[in-house]
Amino acid sequence: MQFASELQTVLNKHNWKKVNRKLIAKMLSEYMYEDMIQPSILDEKGKTITYALQISDDKQYRYQAEKRLFDSFDVKWETIDITADGETKQADSAIALLIDLQELIPMSPETVGHLIKELNATLIADAHLLDKESKSSDELIHVDYAELEGFMTGHPWITYNKGRIGFGYDDYLTYAPEHGREIRLSWVAVAKKIASFQSIEGLKYEDLLASELSETERTSFEKIIKDHGEDPSDYYFMPVHEWQWKNVLIQNFPEELSGKKIIPLGEGNDSYLPQQSIRTFVNRTNKGKHHVKLPISILNTLVYRGLPSERTLIAPQVTELIKGIADKDTFLKDECRVILPGENASMNVDHPYYTGVKQAPYQYLEMLGTIWRESIYTYLDEGEQAITLAALLYEDHDIKPYVQSLIEDSGLQADEWMKTFFKVVMDPLLHYLYQYGTVFSPHGQNTIVVLKDSVPHRLAIKDFVDDVNISDQDFPELRGLSKEFKEVLRSEPPEGLTQFIFTGLFICHLRYMSNILVNHELMEEETFWGMLAEAIGDYQHRFPQLKERFELFDFFKPELTKLCLNRNRMVDYGYATGDDRPHASEFGKVNNALALFKVKETV
Repeated sequence: MQFASELQTVLNKHNWKKVNRKLIAKMLSEYMYEDMIQPSILDEKGKTITYALQISDDKQYRYQAEKRLFDSFDVKWETIDITADGETKQADSAIALLIDLQELIPMSPETVGHLIKELNATLIADAHLLDKESKSSDELIHVDYAELEGFMTGHPWITYNKGRIGFGYDDYLTYAPEHGREIRLSWVAVAKKIASFQSIEGLKYEDLLASELSETERTSFEKIIKDHGEDPSDYYFMPVHEWQWKNVLIQNFPEELSGKKIIPLGEGNDSYLPQQSIRTFVNRTNKGKHHVKLPISILNTLVYRGLPSERTLIAPQVTELIKGIADKDTFLKDECRVILPGENASMNVDHPYYTGVKQAPYQYLEMLGTIWRESIYTYLDEGEQAITLAALLYEDHDIKPYVQSLIEDSGLQADEWMKTFFKVVMDPLLHYLYQYGTVFSPHGQNTIVVLKDSVPHRLAIKDFVDDVNISDQDFPELRGLSKEFKEVLRSEPPEGLTQFIFTGLFICHLRYMSNILVNHELMEEETFWGMLAEAIGDYQHRFPQLKERFELFDFFKPELTKLCLNRNRMVDYGYATGDDRPHASEFGKVNNALALFKVKETV
């Protein structure tokens, strides 16, 4: 039977118990943060609190946790017990906890059923990562950017973070980033009358193709088209993911295949490595070639991983906007030296029938497209090394943090390293927000720290098409944008725009980084957040003329709206699919730790 021996190795009793207990701790931590469960306090000793979560008269979970700032909790996975019918034992089933939580969280049966599937897939992936012959953090700080992605463990906040509904186990082994398997992209020819090609000014389709495919490949593809009795000049060549071809494109575009509007061409010669997003690929044959982003219509975390057509169409325009800002701004260009890997070209093919369906489920409008993004390697100077922010949350099999290894290798003290980190990360993000009313979503995958001698040196920001948003205020800097452009990018009110950094970076990333530093006695929690507040204050002192905008986009409010990612799936959206992608749920307020450090005027 296929995979029997591998499963026997990976899914052993020890691994399964450990990944379950760790996931239970994450579930309890995040569901407490999102106010979906309210356990009672049994005991407090110093920072350690013992909680009891009562499921029924005769069932109770008991565990220890430390309270953190931003209303967060660090549940200690080794302490979680369950008492049922008078018997106490270690809690070792995340699925059993989910079932128990039906008594406390208003989840529909459909939602619980799908969540079981996603949690099991997540646990299987966690077991593989636990079984993986890993490198130590001391070794990983020298590993290449693209390869490093394969060691990451997924979204730090979402509990069902590797659900990947749509993948079979064979697909998981072949395409999941943690397996580090290089693949070749498949190519199709698409008739120009049903496809569109967009690019930045000065980049022609023929030039892009010549940079991505060898002359031999292009000649071979052209011959296939001629063998079908068609003229190659009537077609665009575009890459597709093999999973998408087999599971989505054949089934949804049979008319186009029969009418030779789409012609399969076969694999290209270059090898690519999938990144954490699964649908973005780094060229391993030639690091200078574009990174390629492709739709893979699996459901992972909150959304189907397609390419929204309206954003794919304007990707090069967004690149010109974002890079144009930096090119004309000496602070961004010369001081921050911010790196902005451009989405230089895109292709999109709309489905002829789904586009005619009123309020069609969004995943059917995102099935066939491509984005070519500049390679991060083309921007790196001698001695520079790129890592995603996500890497800074990694702990190796011996629980040594990756960030600790970097700090040790740098020769700096932890507070010196973190002060440099905050300046490198915050200055360009704040400048785009305050000066230009434009914000990125700087979560762990989109934000790249460029290191030099293991010290944060400058920032790279990517994924403009999905995660650039603009202010709805009448800023002079935004007046030249068309109404259609603003609608696609999403114009947000002040707090909504602030939330992309507050939740996307502070809540979604930095609170976990802080937790790691605290748990390994590298830094006090208050010191960590005080340094972030100081970095924001330093920027504001540097640009006092923007005072009104500091008040408009206020990171020092005592409270901000609490955005929730687990509640989104579990309570508010479930698994129904509408005509728009789900957005984070809003529930209550979060106490803003940065407000504690606003001890002086920021200008």
